[in-house]
Order: sequence, then C-alpha cells, then structure tokens
Amino acid sequence: CERGGNLMDTKSQTNNSKKFSIEVMPRTAKTIDNFKRILPDKTTVYVAHLEDTPIEEMFATCKRLISEGMIPMPHIPARIITNLGELEDWVKEYASLGVEQSLLLAGNGKTPKGELFNSIQLLESETFEKYAFKKIQIAGHPEGNRDIDKDGSLEKTINALKAKQKFGQNTKLQIGITTQFCFDPQPVIKWLEVLESEQIDLPISLGLAGPTRLQSLIKYAIMCGVGPSISVLKKRAKDLTKLLLPFEPTEMIDALNSSKKNKLFKNVHSLHFFPLGGIEASAAFARNISTTA
Repeated sequence: CERGGNLMDTKSQTNNSKKFSIEVMPRTAKTIDNFKRILPDKTTVYVAHLEDTPIEEMFATCKRLISEGMIPMPHIPARIITNLGELEDWVKEYASLGVEQSLLLAGNGKTPKGELFNSIQLLESETFEKYAFKKIQIAGHPEGNRDIDKDGSLEKTINALKAKQKFGQNTKLQIGITTQFCFDPQPVIKWLEVLESEQIDLPISLGLAGPTRLQSLIKYAIMCGVGPSISVLKKRAKDLTKLLLPFEPTEMIDALNSSKKNKLFKNVHSLHFFPLGGIEASAAFARNISTTA
C-alpha cells in the first residue's frame, strides 16, 4: 500500500511482492498442491507455529514455500522455546534454508517452557542479526490484549511497541508490526491515534480475516480476544440472509480506503489475511481485490 494512496491500489506496485501477505499452518500447507497455483509469485506467507507443531514441520514448510516462489515468514513464539541455545538452533536452520524474516511472538502458552517468555527477549538475543535476517515483524493489538493488559487498556502493549521500536533504531533489522484481525475500523483508528501520540512510526501490516462462515468467525474472534469490533459480527448475525453467506472483509477495506487521506494511515503499508475459512478462499479474495481495486 502506497502512503497516501488507496490501501488496495497496486497499479504503482507492479511485481511488488508486498501487495498482501497470508498465513498458513504446516498441516494446512499439505493440502495445497502448489502455492504458485493460488498466490502471486513472492507473496509473503506467514507460517504459524502452534505449540504442538514439530519444528521439523516448520522447516519443511518454509523450504517448500521457497521452492514454490514464496517468501516464508515463520512465527517464533518465545514461550515454546526451551532456551537461547534452542532459539539459535532454529534460527540457524531457518537461515540455512534461505529464510530471512520472521514474526516474533510471546506465544499463547500461559507457562513458558524455559527462560524465554516475550518477543523483546528474542530480539535482544541478537540471534537474528548473527544469521543475517533482514526483517522482523512484531505483533500489534488494536483492540488490546487481555493477556497483557488485563484492565482492557493499551498501556503495556504500547510500551512494548515503544521498546521494540527503540531496539530497531540500533540494529540493521527492519522492524514492522503485524496486527491481529479486526472487523471495525474505529478501534484501528483509535489505536493509530495512540501510536502517533507515542511517536511509534513502524510500518504496519493490517490484519483482516479472510472469507469465513459467520458462526466460525465469531468463535475465532472470541478465542483470539477480539473485543470491541465483534459487535459488527453479532449485528450481522441478526440478519438471517447474511448468516448463510461467508463473511468477507469488504466493508472493512472500503472503510479503510475511505480513510486513505487520513495521515494516521501513513504507516499502514499492507494487508495481512488470516485464512480462518481456508487458505484457498482467502487467497482468491486477496488476489481479486488486489487486482481490481
């Protein structure tokens, strides 16, 4: 997304690999015969690392994505790593495969497996610089994160972003933010206002849920702690005609595009799709709006 332009305007981005990004799990990847069939060349594909996913499956998925012309971005959740030695083993192997970027997370586990429990520790280990990684994404939560800010505020999550931005100023790593998915632009706008007031200007990849059955999406939203904007889904669920159709983030994209002249959106550079209703459906939706908007 060009600054000051339409969030989905790609006419000035011919052959730009960052039109959109998408997420996949290793087990889901196995259902796709070839990623070239569903995604443009050099699409960034985040590889989700759940607690029960063997690291070997993460490596294999990243290796395959590279062979099929994609750019893998594996998740690295701090709480499932035993120690810094294990972190280095993972990063070293990723680098040997050709991986140059990663999304760093605290992780969903309440109890860390070892000495690591947040993403700033991963950054401060200097492991990623050692193995020539170029880009690191960190998580953003426009609607807050109850695991971090139990009072529902943004205080601790914003302080964490400030610390990571400060770290980025002293490293060659490109630091960016990838947000949790939202359904209502208003929490996003309020969050961007806070970022501006706190002088956080990291590039942002804004998370959206791909086409998904409404009932499933409400379930995912509750699981993932998406709070204020879930009212959009509940309102839609009252309309029986819409209840039978997959939810698509069209209204959210339209609202974002209508805000394109708002200086708050100057750092929103791309969209990231969470394929809650299946990666093929999300890829088709993302490709369509990327080429016609």
